[in-house]
Amino acid sequence: MARRTVAWVAAIVLFVEAGGVALLNWFLGHVVDRQDMSLAGLDPDVMSVSAWIAGGVFGVYLALCGLAALLPALRGRAPAGVGRVLLISAAVVHGVLGAFVVGLVGWGAFAFMMLVLGLIVLTLMAYDGQAGDGARPAAPAGPRSSQDAAPGGGGVSPEGGAPGGGALRNGPSGSAAPQPA
Repeated sequence: MARRTVAWVAAIVLFVEAGGVALLNWFLGHVVDRQDMSLAGLDPDVMSVSAWIAGGVFGVYLALCGLAALLPALRGRAPAGVGRVLLISAAVVHGVLGAFVVGLVGWGAFAFMMLVLGLIVLTLMAYDGQAGDGARPAAPAGPRSSQDAAPGGGGVSPEGGAPGGGALRNGPSGSAAPQPA
């Protein structure tokens, strides 16, 4: 229940952030365009169009990250594949940007970036140990029979080899048989 709620909140925050970043870049592009400002001799039209393109690209990226956080909230399964990669990359981006904004913007922006980072990481970690594609969880690693549990009973030794110090190697029939070391 809580992990779905965290995934919902992370998705909403990422969607709002996507819109905010796109609007901020749109506004900055218009400011540069109307003021005919130039930076180191660059054409103001190129600068304004670049700001609009950057805002669109980053807005779409954050919206896709929001979608990647929304899917686990709807399905109740861990993010997998491209969605997991998007969420991990968004966590890295928010961590790096958080380090920059603390000096450039202030502690409030840093706190927001760390909040989003925490939501993304919690969304990823809340489903830890569950397969994202609906596969069954791994079987317990304990002994399966009394013969495996008994010393010298034919089981695998704690060192990963065969009992008595030999290593397990595939024989001519393809089955694993203890071979002397």
